[in-house]
Amino acid sequence: MLKRIFDICFSIGAMIFFFPLCLGIAIAIKLDSPGPLFYGSLRVGRNGKPFLCWKFRTMYANADMKLKELLQKNSAMRQEWELFYKLKDDPRITKIGKFLRRTSLDELPQFWNIFMGDLSVVGPRPVTQDEIVKYFGDKAQKILSVRPGLTGIWQTSGRSLLTFEERIKLEESYIDQQSLSLDLRIIFKTIPMLVFSKGAY
Repeated sequence: MLKRIFDICFSIGAMIFFFPLCLGIAIAIKLDSPGPLFYGSLRVGRNGKPFLCWKFRTMYANADMKLKELLQKNSAMRQEWELFYKLKDDPRITKIGKFLRRTSLDELPQFWNIFMGDLSVVGPRPVTQDEIVKYFGDKAQKILSVRPGLTGIWQTSGRSLLTFEERIKLEESYIDQQSLSLDLRIIFKTIPMLVFSKGAY
């Protein structure tokens, strides 16, 4: 209950504080490329409940279709995708999208997810159903026993430089040790990670 109260208060404060920045990002996205402002990705939440995880759009239109074509034609990209579930040099990302991803500003709309109870400020990284089936195995029930987070131990321990297997071990360790004091330490560690953008793409 204390964690949920903290999430609600934190998300309301963040949405008010970041509103001018979000307005500027929205204008930049519209000027950069045609398409919607937001992108909702279907993720699996606490106890396996699906929800739309919102981000500012960072890719060109028809990105999902382009990904299938890229992975079919390029074996190196396919191998990178299977290992990290993302591409370091992704040609689908827009100019403003690269900046937003590097700074994690594309994730600001997720404060709405936190307010609605889909996410927590700190928790395991939100995952897709395909990721659960492919990587989680018998770890799925444990990791899905808590709300996923906007930030977490994965983001402050290497982010995209880590393999999925390494990430799952970190998420497990967070669940075993979770507390409000640990959440606060992770939040404070997230700030320099955003400034220096280590492991973000």
